[in-house]
Amino acid sequence: MTKILHITTVPQTLFFLAGQIAYMKDRSFDVFVASSPGELLHRFAQAEDVRSFAVEMRRRITPVRDMLTLFRLWALLREVQPQIVHGHTPKGGLLGMVAAFLAGVPVRIYHIHGLPFTTASGYKRTLLRWSERLSCLLAHHVLCVSRSNAQLAVAEGLCAERKIKVLLEGSINGVDAVNRFNPAMWASQAAHRFRFELGIPPDALVMGFVGRVVRDKGIQELSIAWQILRRELPELYMLIVGPEEHQDPVPREVLEQLRNDPRVHMMGWVENMVPLYVAMDVLALPSYREGFGAVLLEAAAMQVPVVATRIPGCVDAVDDGITGTLVPPRDARALSEAIRRYLMNAELRRRHGQAARERALRDFRPQAIWEALYHEYVGLLKQKRLPVPTKAAPEKSLAFPPARRGN
Repeated sequence: MTKILHITTVPQTLFFLAGQIAYMKDRSFDVFVASSPGELLHRFAQAEDVRSFAVEMRRRITPVRDMLTLFRLWALLREVQPQIVHGHTPKGGLLGMVAAFLAGVPVRIYHIHGLPFTTASGYKRTLLRWSERLSCLLAHHVLCVSRSNAQLAVAEGLCAERKIKVLLEGSINGVDAVNRFNPAMWASQAAHRFRFELGIPPDALVMGFVGRVVRDKGIQELSIAWQILRRELPELYMLIVGPEEHQDPVPREVLEQLRNDPRVHMMGWVENMVPLYVAMDVLALPSYREGFGAVLLEAAAMQVPVVATRIPGCVDAVDDGITGTLVPPRDARALSEAIRRYLMNAELRRRHGQAARERALRDFRPQAIWEALYHEYVGLLKQKRLPVPTKAAPEKSLAFPPARRGN
């Protein structure tokens, strides 16, 4: 049986592959995953019925620890002997591609989820660029979650144009807009009930943010925009959903101001996002960098219009002026004005929300992305003159496990 080993830095990333692994298993691939240890790794392995391996990896560059991790990955690959190694995220991709090269893995795929060097400076920027270039060099094939980031990788000399590809319209896994992120499955009472539990009046306006609470996500600009809007709209509340992280921290005074505001709800990590999208009138993602912006797809499927920044990744997820609005990054005034337009115009919210859902259903079906990836695997195996698994039939209806929160 043909073996695939996915390698990610942290187990949270694996949940972006929800459903995809079962699809490949149904087509006679034997799938394994490796990531840093933790409860989420165990939960993902159980949900997808897949064998997992815990290998400690740090997001930061730590030469001594990274060499030890590299040796452990090499030993793991010698034990499992996969025909395909599929590496994700900068650190997981780099160590995965180096270990797979040293172990002689016949098919090596590096998947670019985003390009962190774009917001780094000094030696850190140099290290991040070097790691991306080495990952692309050692990979036989490079996949990227968005066309804009693929173009940037080529323009910056990180990857040869002939080697990089975006599947269909992009994203890592699409969005399940039929069975999971479907507003038709939720009555309006659900939003009122959820708001009641938070102490938000049923007729209030609610803006939201979903993602890691870090500087690169534009939390400072979000806070400034919120201060402008809360003074103008006393019926406005805000939900901030996602974990706070010590790496790339938001200034303490910004977080304290948000925490102490009775009209701001800091939700932390949330497993089931659907009720929160039901409760939102508009979603804001003022990020400085994105791979694609999975939360933008989720919001689109739930008919929630979005305001995001005009940066690589977001420009692929948002059709500006049709499914949402794009604003310049680091511009709190433009951010507040775009959010205000949605808050003050229910018809605009409805029109853009409906267009967003239609696009999600048309262009980002998970099964279509899984099928495209399956053909990539088969094509690469044929190039290496390796056996190709027999495609199973008929296709099953695959469900998604609960999603994690924090991109």
